[in-house]
Amino acid sequence: MDIAKYWKTIVDTLQDGLLVVDAQGQIMAANPAAERVTGYTTSELVGRSCRILNCTGCKIIGKGRGADWCGLFSKGAIKAKKCLITHKDRHTVHIVKSATVLRDENGDMIGAVETLTDITEKVRQQQEISNLRKTFHLDEGYHGILGKTDVMLNLFETIENVAQSNTPVMIMGESGTGKELVARAIHQASARKEKPYIKVNCAALNENLLESELFGHVKGAYTGAERARVGRFEAAHGGTLFLDEIGDIPPSIQIKLLRVLEDKRIERVGDNRPVDVDVRIVTATHKNLEALIDEGLFREDLFFRINVFPLKCPSLADRREDIPLIAQSFIRRNAISSGKRILGLTPEALEQLSIYEWPGNVRELRNAIEYAFVLCQSGGIGLNHLPPKILHGHTSIPGNCAQDSACMEGREALLTVLRKTGGNQSEAARLLGVSRVTIWKRMKKYGIGGKPAGLFTVPSNLDG
Repeated sequence: MDIAKYWKTIVDTLQDGLLVVDAQGQIMAANPAAERVTGYTTSELVGRSCRILNCTGCKIIGKGRGADWCGLFSKGAIKAKKCLITHKDRHTVHIVKSATVLRDENGDMIGAVETLTDITEKVRQQQEISNLRKTFHLDEGYHGILGKTDVMLNLFETIENVAQSNTPVMIMGESGTGKELVARAIHQASARKEKPYIKVNCAALNENLLESELFGHVKGAYTGAERARVGRFEAAHGGTLFLDEIGDIPPSIQIKLLRVLEDKRIERVGDNRPVDVDVRIVTATHKNLEALIDEGLFREDLFFRINVFPLKCPSLADRREDIPLIAQSFIRRNAISSGKRILGLTPEALEQLSIYEWPGNVRELRNAIEYAFVLCQSGGIGLNHLPPKILHGHTSIPGNCAQDSACMEGREALLTVLRKTGGNQSEAARLLGVSRVTIWKRMKKYGIGGKPAGLFTVPSNLDG
């Protein structure tokens, strides 16, 4: 069979758009699929510059032929790159583009052939799914961090902003507030997201092991070093290195760490040859480093080097309105892993979770839900399924309200109205004949969160 005889038929039946351009980006040929993707007819495309499509994936230089015209001619090929082009009617089209350079019999570049796959519909469907997940609270938050309170939305915005730079970030907060999740979110929101993310727990290793862990070692560097090892700095090259519990680093390692941060190069243990590293540093601690500096346990110059942008993780007690959302996420995960048909929390159980102090923060809440799954077999998690510490521990009810019967009666009466109105404070104010501000003040007085206990509804998708 003479394939060349049928070549045009083959090209014209392709579902993907196909363009042939010369070494200066002038369109030489286009197939019918290219007409559908771009909106231009073949006669409108041929003879015009490929710039007409305004493709975001093209690095146009425009100073000559070949490599002087476009980055494609330097690379030789592009494979499955997601781009945007501008349709003839000016709307945006999402495409996946692949391209390769064409050469003549002498090996000289004479042009390129490009295929354009329209993925606009797929992108639209993904956006719809994402919006539905958010509408029904099925999303897993911002890079895995759950929260809809103002303090958390501010945190997410801060992460987005700081992720765009290479500035060292120090994450501070109580144990269990999710400092590691924040560090990972900074990496995933940054231009380094395709590069390694490496974590080192500085509190888990002694001085000798920590030095080798960070910087690596050569064979024979010390007893037991039977082979060379790449350190975490080298492993994180191009990406992000998260140093958790930075306050536990010994003074001798602090000096070496400071030198690495300033010189951007490391030396393996037992070797004196420097190795250049490009690493974004994120640190975390629950300790007061300034107090450690005063005690001579932490270097002040290292503190200023890593504390360029401090970032605080709020405690769970500072964002009680997120407790139902976080608890339901843990319930969903445990229901899947255990196979139990547990749908959510009873109003009484949620109220108890809402007034508990949570010294262990989100980690303690996760443990409480896991504890409840051991005792609860199906249905809703009740008070009898919660850990004793949460049932009998200190709550956030202000003052002596817990010992004041009149105060407790007032609190219960307000909760009853709020449950009746589905948490609508304006409607509760109307029923009680008071202002909305008065309702808010009473909620604050009685230690009732922004989303009162008993207003937690179970998503229907958890039925099985």
